[in-house]
Amino acid sequence: MYQFKLIKKADISTIIPLLKILAPKMEEALLNERLEEMTNNHNYECVGVYDGETLIGMSGLWLLNKYYVGKHIEPDNVVIIPAYRGKGIGQQLLNWINEYGKQNGCKASELNCYLNNSEGLKFWLNNGYKVLGVHCQKKFE
Repeated sequence: MYQFKLIKKADISTIIPLLKILAPKMEEALLNERLEEMTNNHNYECVGVYDGETLIGMSGLWLLNKYYVGKHIEPDNVVIIPAYRGKGIGQQLLNWINEYGKQNGCKASELNCYLNNSEGLKFWLNNGYKVLGVHCQKKFE
């Protein structure tokens, strides 16, 4: 019913409306600037979920290698538009991501989930993820 496919670099800006769901106050120009930098210089990929030709969900993807876990995939900014939530699409998307990671030699999946995202945390825990630490940030003003 739904299609899952990598979004071409040339089409990456199609995810902006979904990113605005996650960060409604962030300027579109800044999102575009960061996406361009990520896709062109930092090995960022993005999988889209489509209902026909309509993009209804997405996840950023990072294929990384860190000493403590080895090669792994990191889903990033996972979002399904509200009208499509509760239909199992997130689970299908996660299955796609995990298979993509395995096909690319990944041994694990890791991600960040914000403390105020209780629904997201419940989803990840229900899918076998474990809380290993706390994501910390310091901004340079």
